[in-house]
Order: sequence, then C-alpha cells, then structure tokens
Amino acid sequence: MNPKDVQQLNAGDYRDAPFEKVILPLGSLESHGPHLPFGTDAFTASHLAMEVAERVPRAAVLPVLAYGVSEHYRDFPFTVSLRPETEIAILSDIFDSLHREGIRKVFILNGHDGNIAPVEIAARTAKVKHPDFRIISLDAWWRTLSDLLPPGFFEVWDGLGHGGEGEMSIALALFPDLCHPERAVGVVPSLPLHIDVKWLFSELTDCGATGDPTKGSRKKGLAMKEILVETIVQLLKDLDGCDWDYRSLSVKK
Repeated sequence: MNPKDVQQLNAGDYRDAPFEKVILPLGSLESHGPHLPFGTDAFTASHLAMEVAERVPRAAVLPVLAYGVSEHYRDFPFTVSLRPETEIAILSDIFDSLHREGIRKVFILNGHDGNIAPVEIAARTAKVKHPDFRIISLDAWWRTLSDLLPPGFFEVWDGLGHGGEGEMSIALALFPDLCHPERAVGVVPSLPLHIDVKWLFSELTDCGATGDPTKGSRKKGLAMKEILVETIVQLLKDLDGCDWDYRSLSVKK
C-alpha cells in the first residue's frame, strides 16, 4: 500500500494518519502521435504528483482526472473529451467535497492545455465560495520548465509541442514501456508572435504531433523530472512554513 495514494487508503488509515493537503492531477485522453500513448497527459501528471507527495509531509494524491477538454484534438484518434462546462462541474464537485472533508489546501497539477480555462473558472469559483480554501495550480508544467532548465537544453522549439521533444523526453523518463521513439514524428508549426491562436490541432500538424520528438531522450526527461519535482516540493514546503498564508500587508510608517 502507498500511504500517499488516497485510493489505497481506508477510514482507519485516515484516522490514524490524516493528510492535510491534496494534489489533484489532471490529464486527457487523446492522440499524441504514433510514439506516445493516448493517456500521456494523465500518466505524466499522476507520476509527477506521486513523486512530489512522497517528499512532502502530510500530502496525498487524489485519483487522476483522466479526461479533459480535448475537442480541439478530435481530428486525430483516439479522442474522448469533456465539454468545458462538464469539467468545470466535475472540478467544482471535487472542490466542494474536499472542503466538506476538511481539506483546505489543494495543489492542482495539470497535464493538458485544454484544462487550463476550466481549472481557472472552477478554482476561482471555489475560492469565492469557500474563502478559507488555499488553491494553487501548476497550469502548464511544459512552460514552467523553460524557466528552470539551462539555455540550450532543448534542441528544437524550446522543447515545446504536443508529443514533441519535451513531452517525449519526460514520457521516456516516467513510463518508457509505453513509448515508441522509433515511430517519432512531428512538425513545428508557423504561428504568429505575441498572440494566442485558437486552433484546431489539424491546422497545425498532419501527423498528430508538434515539435520534434526525435530529439527527445530519457536523459533529458530524467533531468526535467528532477528539477520540476524539486521545484514543486520546495514550493509546497515553503508554503507549509507559513501555513499557506500568502497575504500581503501594507507597510505602516
């Protein structure tokens, strides 16, 4: 039994060793090209969440939400998507349940781009409804890494891409048995600068992946995992040190 996995615990375990904060991993079910599994986002988020929880006192990991808002990937198989309002409702119900159970500290570890907007709406709504909630979210770990890794770490497109260099690398580090690097294929789309294009994925690629997964490696993935987990662990420990009280107070003269 893993005492960090909420699914494996029972009422007696929780009575004897209650946890005070939870990590909620979010994923999706969609194509990541011929080289990565449909559940890549969910597997990545859940693996990272468990590694973080192992190193943080009184933290536990909730079951991964393995479906996300993925309609923009529907032109490639195998996409099973939630509507945005459905995901907002699911997250809202989870937050309400956690609050009822006495949990006041929640860390959302998101693994999929389509979840970002629903997370924002559901979390903001829950915070207004329950002001004593402390909810934090890592919306896009793949973008956070660009600030943590040394310049030149990635070879193509700063490691970005759906099934690209970064995602291929971290998948090889976390679940290598499900990866097929020999099938890796991708394309770097030409997108305008300074704006966010609201694309369908088939407008960006004809192979179900963007970026360059052929540049991915397990060595890169292990380095990515370690620095990302270490950063999150330190963040949570710092928050624990102030009991997640991050209010700013005006300075009185």
